[in-house]
Amino acid sequence: MFSSWFNPNASKKKESHISSLSHFVLGTPLQSPPSVGQDEVIFACGCFWGAEKGFWKLPGVVNTAVGYAGGYLENPTYRQVCSGSTGHTEVVKVKWEESIIDLSDLLKMFWECHDPTQGNRQGNDYGSQYRSAIYVNNSNQMNLIQASKQAYQKELNEKGFGPITTEIKENQEFYYAEAYHQQYLAKPGSRPYCSAMPTKVQLKSFPGSNFKLNQEIWSNFDWEISHCVLRGDNKPIKQSDR
Repeated sequence: MFSSWFNPNASKKKESHISSLSHFVLGTPLQSPPSVGQDEVIFACGCFWGAEKGFWKLPGVVNTAVGYAGGYLENPTYRQVCSGSTGHTEVVKVKWEESIIDLSDLLKMFWECHDPTQGNRQGNDYGSQYRSAIYVNNSNQMNLIQASKQAYQKELNEKGFGPITTEIKENQEFYYAEAYHQQYLAKPGSRPYCSAMPTKVQLKSFPGSNFKLNQEIWSNFDWEISHCVLRGDNKPIKQSDR
């Protein structure tokens, strides 16, 4: 677990605007450490508005929050990150219940919901702040992620795609984005937007994978449809059988 995420000595400035908020859809505290039986990881796959919605809809996800990670400036603002001068990328921190959903399932969502071969861009959004990335907090997560990357690269190669450019690192500090960005697509008056450009290539079983979500869940996402994540409602998907 990233000690800096919940370090009581960390700067209060970065968290003061978010500490009293609850998730707009899930109702859970936006700022809270994983409980026993839960885990957490950070994903970056284009504009964080659409990325966050894809993850909060999955069964077993108990919280998501958007923010900035992978850079070097403390407490960056959205404007600073968008300038490309801070080194951060737009990310979504995902917390999940391990008895219901596995990291393998979250990796399936991650790899399939965007194009991880595009470098410093995603779709029409250009800049290092839109690069693909996964930031982990322990070696077990790292091993599984690397295995999934190798497996997905093979699938991409068969479809004519280039090498994966996803940045994968440990212990990157997460800074919460401004309150209005949190669960943005679920809020009244939001502007529907998602920059992700899925490859339409599926992640299959790979060494260490332990998928827990069934096909009924994945049928709610059709990456053949442009910006699929914008077309569904905001409610979490319920899984009837496992």
